[in-house]
Amino acid sequence: MPRTLRTPLLLAVLLAALAVAAVALARTGGDAPGASEATGPTVAAPESLPAPGAALPRSAAGLAAALTQTTRRLRVAIETWTALEGATAAAPPRTVTLLALHQQRLYRRLADDPARADRIVARLGPTLRGEARDIILARRALGRIRRSGRVPAVRTAAAAPAEELRGIYASAQRRFRVPRDVLAAVNFVESAFGRVRSASEAGARGPMQFLPATWRQYGLGGDIDKPRDAIFGAANYLRASGAPGDLRRALFAYNRSTDYVSAILRFARRMRADERTFYAFYAWQVYVRTPAGGVRRLTGPR
Repeated sequence: MPRTLRTPLLLAVLLAALAVAAVALARTGGDAPGASEATGPTVAAPESLPAPGAALPRSAAGLAAALTQTTRRLRVAIETWTALEGATAAAPPRTVTLLALHQQRLYRRLADDPARADRIVARLGPTLRGEARDIILARRALGRIRRSGRVPAVRTAAAAPAEELRGIYASAQRRFRVPRDVLAAVNFVESAFGRVRSASEAGARGPMQFLPATWRQYGLGGDIDKPRDAIFGAANYLRASGAPGDLRRALFAYNRSTDYVSAILRFARRMRADERTFYAFYAWQVYVRTPAGGVRRLTGPR
């Protein structure tokens, strides 16, 4: 088993891309007090971005509406970001960062409230419902994995650029035939795409969290801490363990937990269905457990 699971994680603000352009039509006098046919067109103000600690709705209807709106705006922001040549070779713009953080916080709330989550998911539109269900169930599965009682210190740093990581996943898929979305999901769960730089409770290291002994066997002579070497080592290990023919068996060898396998495959399915989901996950932040049993966000805007 490569390791035990560890705590999962340019441009100016693109407000114009997210603005709601609305023109007020001239109204007759009976439409509203003081209205006149001479009223000129006006443009609505841009939607404000959610603050990092913005209060989340309490009602099921409010949570469903917030998740729908935030995901819609995040997808538009991601499309704008990724359409610019070379943009994904740098960190996500603040628009993407803030919207992704808000989406992440909404999903954390839903995953922690199973009693209401199903009712909330049922309120979502068909294009979001499947994605939300997979993400919530994947987070719950990771939460069921047994961990040691010790809470290790977590050291973080910037992730490799999204463009670089996507290129590595694609190269590893060509060489080892392990699906790139599965490699991305492992990278995401194990180290938040390399943002977590500290070793696990069991001593696993690097972006794909290998135990040094396993790395010596499957690491292809590379550097355990470098993204390309770590991802290629993981693909090599998964191929030797049954991928691509039996991904469940290969992932179970990687981490002997059926909950882990389920979470990886659900995250991978979402990234395969819509590449914007990869960029959303990439922009999510690192949360860690505290000795008191709570959680704390280590990365991202304050």
